[in-house]
Amino acid sequence: MAEQKILIVEDNVILRDGLKSLLEQESYQVLVADHGAEALEVMKASTPDLILSDVLMPQMDGYALFAEVRNQPQWISIPFIFLTARRDPEFILTGKRLGAEDYLLKPVSPEDLLTAIRSRLGRSQQLLLAQIQESYEASLIMLANAIEVRDPYTRGHVERVMNYSLAIAEQLDWTPTNLYHLRFGSILHDIGKIQISEYILRKEGPLDEGEWAEMRKHPQVGAELIKGIDYLASTIPIILYHHERWNGKGYPFGLKENEIPVSARIVAIADSFDAMTTMRPYRGKLSPEEAYQEVESCSAVQYDPAIVEAFQRAWEANTIISIFEAFP
Repeated sequence: MAEQKILIVEDNVILRDGLKSLLEQESYQVLVADHGAEALEVMKASTPDLILSDVLMPQMDGYALFAEVRNQPQWISIPFIFLTARRDPEFILTGKRLGAEDYLLKPVSPEDLLTAIRSRLGRSQQLLLAQIQESYEASLIMLANAIEVRDPYTRGHVERVMNYSLAIAEQLDWTPTNLYHLRFGSILHDIGKIQISEYILRKEGPLDEGEWAEMRKHPQVGAELIKGIDYLASTIPIILYHHERWNGKGYPFGLKENEIPVSARIVAIADSFDAMTTMRPYRGKLSPEEAYQEVESCSAVQYDPAIVEAFQRAWEANTIISIFEAFP
């Protein structure tokens, strides 16, 4: 991992050099500036991961620097720590009101300084990762919806299936990590339909035998598309097996019962429930209550009984209806 960069803004040369030496010993890359105006010039050339700034400085003080940094979208998330000798409460309160991440009083011990820096950098990395993951999820939903839009009758399908799946898994007390993988798998469960002809997707009537044969290829096509992307490897079991059935009469491999990955068993119910409550040109849609009863009736036949029970608990908590109404 590249060295993290810290910008020290301090007009006391002796203190600045001491801080620089301390941080470099901890393997940080250090940038320095005498005052706020110089710091802004330094940041134009190299964006730091954290700013450690004095408050009282010539030309531009720390508060003015903080305001300028937060006014720039590209810098708004950089952690900012004030380091000052001023101890009067009003002065300290001003810094905290501005929204700086920390306010340390000189003289600060090396241990306290490094603890504050590590804490703020760690939190910053967590926020950045969350932002990346949120952006990545949004991109995948956009991709999945671009595929679904070829079939005008499945608008909102991706969001509903994802949310139904998570609601079921939460009733099973899944860990955040497992929920995370389920989220992406449920988004991409039908990604293989990208290679299904639009004629089949839009056909106003039941599919014939040949058309069904092509449609049944989409789990394997989808798994093949994802195979080379390490980050999405955990989604493959969902993509590949979400049309398998508890009694072994599903596709593409005819797996049964616990041979089917549990994540795929969850998405199977979520996907079926959404399909039943969606209007199609060759059939009407069921009400949520009718679709719920259909899921119950197919327990131990099409669906895992334990997953059906989790679906029932989510239904009784009104979570399923809330999702249905939120994504019409």
